[in-house]
Amino acid sequence: MSFSYAQWVAQNRTARYRLSRKSGRLAYCDSGPRVDLPILSRAETALLAEDDLEDYNLARRTWVSNLPIVRTQQVHHAFSVLDQVTASTLRDGDRVRATGVLDGPSGLGKTTVAMSYCRQFHRSTIRALGPRTATGDTRLPVAAVQLGHKTTPKGLLVKLASFYTENVATSINSDRLAEVVLDLVTSCETEIIAIDELHFIDPRTKDGKGLSNHLKWLANELSCAFILTVIGLAKKQFFTEGLPGDEANATAQTSRRSTAIPMVPFTIATPAGQRGWRDLLNQLEPHLKLADAEPGVLTDHAELLFARTQGYIGSLTTLLERACGLAYRADIETLTEELLTRVVLDNAAELSRRAG
Repeated sequence: MSFSYAQWVAQNRTARYRLSRKSGRLAYCDSGPRVDLPILSRAETALLAEDDLEDYNLARRTWVSNLPIVRTQQVHHAFSVLDQVTASTLRDGDRVRATGVLDGPSGLGKTTVAMSYCRQFHRSTIRALGPRTATGDTRLPVAAVQLGHKTTPKGLLVKLASFYTENVATSINSDRLAEVVLDLVTSCETEIIAIDELHFIDPRTKDGKGLSNHLKWLANELSCAFILTVIGLAKKQFFTEGLPGDEANATAQTSRRSTAIPMVPFTIATPAGQRGWRDLLNQLEPHLKLADAEPGVLTDHAELLFARTQGYIGSLTTLLERACGLAYRADIETLTEELLTRVVLDNAAELSRRAG
């Protein structure tokens, strides 16, 4: 066998990026796509030694567990709006920059879209300006943090500082810590700050309002655009800062500075929705790495796949990952209705299917 699947596995191991740290962010942004994986015919598979077959199946499982981001119409729209939002990074430091908010239920790929866009922005900036600033610091066009359930204003500052350096003196007061963050952001010429899990903020509560106000202060001080990923933030009155009706429209800075980018599940209720769903499945078919999978192996089961996943991209990729794993181990080499039905999915997808 001329192609070594053991070598492919060694060179394409699962990447454990820690995206909330500078080292992990740089590794993620510098990474390239995996080398394509040749598919063996049944006759070729039958000639493999037991260890070689195990390597082949491990390589295929690794591939299908890391399906590419499909540039669907919704992803194109999100990237387009984020382009408009991050154009504000060209503003001078005396002008406030914009915020893009990817909002929608879980399982729609909001974080994946945000991280993919930020990687594109990072690479474009490094290509144009180089990996070092004029003062010799590492250029970090994007910083990323993830909020926790009880993140405080100081906790947010600690998370931001920890992105840049492991030596964060958490004992210093918030004002001094804010100065440290400002110095780090400035010296590394960071243009975008991406914050994940922002739905933990509820501006209708005292703590949530304090953190929301702190975010506004950061937007003013750091001269960065923000990209936020959230679940149902509009319902929590984030954009209106917890204020009612007309008062919110008149005084809420967050609403004026933020651009909502709704993320919704796929639908097959309309002809356009059906075309979008089938187009997604078409683009995923070549990545299944199954010897007997014919063109249409997914689109022929479009309605079943939708019924099982309700149009949620996260549930769909999980379904394909698990179904292909079953097919590899059982030497089926295609996806059948029985196999797709047998897969046990995430709790939300299973409950929705039973309710439907």
